[in-house]
Amino acid sequence: MNEATTQTNTSLYSKDLAPVPLSKRTWNTWNYAALWISMSLCIPTYMLASSLIGGGMNWWQAILTIFLGNTIVLVPMILNGHAGAKYGIPFPVFARASFGVRGANIPAILRAIVACGWFGIQAWIGGYAMYLMTRLWIPSIDSLPQIFPASWTLQTGPALCFFLFWLLNMFVVYLGVESIRKLLVFKAFFLPIAALALLFWAIGAGNGLGPILSQPSKFATNADFWHFFVPGLTGMVGFWATLSLNIPDFTRYAKSQKAQINGQIIGLPPSMTLFAFIGVVVTSATVIIYGETIWDPLVLAGKFSSKLLVSIAMIAVAISTLATNIAANIVSPANDFANLSPLKINFRTGGFITGIIGILIFPWKLIADPNGYIFTWLVGYSSLLGPIGGIMIADYYFVRKQKLNVDHLYRLKGEYSFVNGFNSKAIIALLAGIVPNIPGFLVNVNLVAKDAFWPWVTGIYSYAWFAGFIISAIVYRVLMTRTTEANTEEQYESMPVNLEAQP
Repeated sequence: MNEATTQTNTSLYSKDLAPVPLSKRTWNTWNYAALWISMSLCIPTYMLASSLIGGGMNWWQAILTIFLGNTIVLVPMILNGHAGAKYGIPFPVFARASFGVRGANIPAILRAIVACGWFGIQAWIGGYAMYLMTRLWIPSIDSLPQIFPASWTLQTGPALCFFLFWLLNMFVVYLGVESIRKLLVFKAFFLPIAALALLFWAIGAGNGLGPILSQPSKFATNADFWHFFVPGLTGMVGFWATLSLNIPDFTRYAKSQKAQINGQIIGLPPSMTLFAFIGVVVTSATVIIYGETIWDPLVLAGKFSSKLLVSIAMIAVAISTLATNIAANIVSPANDFANLSPLKINFRTGGFITGIIGILIFPWKLIADPNGYIFTWLVGYSSLLGPIGGIMIADYYFVRKQKLNVDHLYRLKGEYSFVNGFNSKAIIALLAGIVPNIPGFLVNVNLVAKDAFWPWVTGIYSYAWFAGFIISAIVYRVLMTRTTEANTEEQYESMPVNLEAQP
């Protein structure tokens, strides 16, 4: 190991961030398909579909929107996954090629903060499930004195259960990722069965699929539909915008490019669409059964009369949510935070940081209604992640032609050091993609009046991920030029650790 590489061991290199050697790249097509099926079968996916129904769509409009969104996000997912499969590097290291060895902390932290938000949402779902079960057996939990400000819209009972479930998540982080494996197996078997049971209940109680699927759209005009459809589609893309960036964290273990590509094609759009269909049918059925649209499955479960049934359902939701939260919302941000200081921040520390930020984003407010879930949360963070994806893809495919100098990704002074470790062109391109979405976001969260900007300016926000992705990719491509012709002549496969040769 040369002197330059030795230096990086204290600042850019750690065991978690090192390239995966070929001998440990064992994931095949079905491993990736199973990964996506497992991650797709979660309560937020159900809420994603039912929120479209709650927003006014009929069943086929909601299903089409979800299928299109997941097909679109599959493209950057596969493109970014290529670098992970080829070089065995995780997302924070891959980002160093475009943002610089220090500048990569910018996209890594932006992506990590979003993961913290998802962690908070999942923790709230699990905690609320515990609350619903507790309320059945201990009704006095609703009589606890109110201790939070009214502006928080947080009752004491649900808050207490949320905090207890949050502590359970932190305990699992303390034990390590290995402790969650049995829970993931439980989720893989139980959630599909529970989802199908809920589907059959809805069909039976709603007098068959006919009346359920005949529920009309609530949009009075085509203009009303398109006004909801565009940000809805952006929200569907935004749902997996996080994974479209850090997918190298998973594809770095791929046996081949074919394995990660086919696995994602098989696993993502079909499983998301199928589980979303269940959410659409059940939500549509609630209009017939209860006379109102109930888009939150936990609220729906709370209407069942059987204490035992609700208790079993809520315990299962809590366990499966715990498994999903650790697997999907702790591992990746832990890597992202570790990128700040590899020697000081490990998985456990990164997990604790994620948990704390997950509380501070007030997750109960984000999913309080369909509009907040889609327009504020999903569309909002997609305006940050879309530009990052555009820059990374433009850099990897159009600037570097799919060739990376892996050794230099771990060097303070090398091809990707740029100026003091930051690529100013990537930062400019990132801002160029984010800024156009700011007016629409400010209007959407009611920080400024609707007439403060021209309608077309705030309208860009409906296309947040798309606008940011395209603008940043173009700006980066225009600004970026090769610093030296010698880059194309270097040996790109050299590694900072002892790895087998790339086939």
